Amino acid sequence: MWGSWLVYALGTERLELPAYVVLADPGGLPVDGIRNWSSGYLPAICQGTAFGSGKSAVLNLKRPPDVSEAARRNQLELPGRFNAAHLAVQQDSSELAAQIANYELASQMQTSVPEVLDISGEMEQTRQMYGLDNPTISEYGQRCLLARRLVEQGVRFVQIFMNLQPWDTHNRNAESLRDLTARTDQPSAALVADLAQRGLLDSTIVMFAGEFGRLPVSQGADGRDHNRRAFSLWLAGGGFRGGCVHGRTDEFGYEVVEDAVSVHDLHATLLHLLGIDHRRLSFPHAGRQERLTDANVTNAHVVQQLLS
Repeated sequence: MWGSWLVYALGTERLELPAYVVLADPGGLPVDGIRNWSSGYLPAICQGTAFGSGKSAVLNLKRPPDVSEAARRNQLELPGRFNAAHLAVQQDSSELAAQIANYELASQMQTSVPEVLDISGEMEQTRQMYGLDNPTISEYGQRCLLARRLVEQGVRFVQIFMNLQPWDTHNRNAESLRDLTARTDQPSAALVADLAQRGLLDSTIVMFAGEFGRLPVSQGADGRDHNRRAFSLWLAGGGFRGGCVHGRTDEFGYEVVEDAVSVHDLHATLLHLLGIDHRRLSFPHAGRQERLTDANVTNAHVVQQLLS
């Protein structure tokens, strides 16, 4: 829900583009599918919008060639009137309000999305930097390049998903990680470098993370099980201090022994760099004011050592 909280807090910069865009893996959805970018108990309008990386990045966006612009307008105006009348008696339905808003956004996206996602005008040097000339990494590289283009156009939050299963190395751990890092290293570094050279890195946070670590002992013949006691991620830009390592595990990589950062601490720090006080950002739900850092709102703190 991190992206949804950001949209709820800051809104959108572009009326013709979603504030929260998801670039999903064409090889398959992550575990739990589209629920990964749902808005949970936040208003439905805050959920992510999934884009593909092919010619039809957003399904059913284009007007059919045999339907004129005037006919399409007439087709949309009638359900639009019905929707407005329905919303007038269902004012508490955030799902209905989001659906109506999405229809309006889709109309604007017909011209904005094809332009933003058209990478044909990118310089050859840029394409090579992201690895688009390398079949092994070109698919992930293209999504990293699209992320830069979306950020450049004012999209608040862009989330790149890889199919979770390859990272869930309960078997073939070493072999799988070699393949995965070969796919992700160059494009991820290119995204940071490209944002920096365009003057966007200072105002953009790049985070590369999973949701837990792997145990330092084997599982079966060649796998590694989940480890909730220690895991790492990397951050760049947006006010984070570069070139440093924060935190330390024991000699086996099993448990954090120094400078632990909880998920709530991470959220508080990210919000701080976006100009938001995590203690004040809340949403009324189930009879209480819910916060991103609940239920540790009093314990979560901004990790000052990470800031530049």
